[in-house]
Amino acid sequence: MNGHLLDTCVALIATVRSASLSGEARDAVARGPNFLSVASYWEVMLKSMKGTLKVGVPRTWWLDTLDQLAATPVPLRPEHINSVYHLPAIHQDPFDRALIAQAMVDDLTLITTDKVIPQYASARFRVIV
Repeated sequence: MNGHLLDTCVALIATVRSASLSGEARDAVARGPNFLSVASYWEVMLKSMKGTLKVGVPRTWWLDTLDQLAATPVPLRPEHINSVYHLPAIHQDPFDRALIAQAMVDDLTLITTDKVIPQYASARFRVIV
């Protein structure tokens, strides 16, 4: 695959106030193709259930976000989980680590607002902040 895997924060921001994303991130999202991991859906669902994130109805958020960003859903597959094992312990967020692994395995550029994730950048992992 080629395209952009949007991290959860970017997906949340891009649909409501995209001007707060970096110019490079905004351009990449506008250019596409965009992909959204089911790990982001899971993260939004968990944070919504805990009351730490307000998105209305999470199922509606997921479908609306896919539609608004013209994004294709990416399932979490065993090879993604296997790739997490090989990541250095730079970042402790399991959702971000899953997204990094998915981007690497599926040859996608991760778009993120997280300032720690670029430390993973390599020939196998491209990132836009």
